[in-house]
Amino acid sequence: MDYLNAFWVGGLICALVQILLDRTKLMPGRVMVLLVCLGAVLGAFGIYQPIVDYGGAGASVPLLGFGNLLWKGVKKAVDSQGLLGIFAGGLTSSAVGISAALIFGYLASLVFEPKMKK
Repeated sequence: MDYLNAFWVGGLICALVQILLDRTKLMPGRVMVLLVCLGAVLGAFGIYQPIVDYGGAGASVPLLGFGNLLWKGVKKAVDSQGLLGIFAGGLTSSAVGISAALIFGYLASLVFEPKMKK
């Protein structure tokens, strides 16, 4: 049942974002920033964690989950380090994901040859 919940929660998030992209004139980059910020705000209000508990990876893998992860890291760092935790908390909590994206992006650039569109 966990796999089914992850599938439909993640699918619902992706479908809503696709509708947002299709029905508005927002550029994809702005929608991505909106999703990260929305995940952080929902996490701050305690709304997103129950969704993650129910949907598992379906809720934690999309950009909403990344924003929630940043929020949790900042909150933990502020609680332990004070106001300076604002600067380190988000990066500390998401360092593995950011590092993986950079490493795999670099490896992909070594394997594939980019081509300019004409």
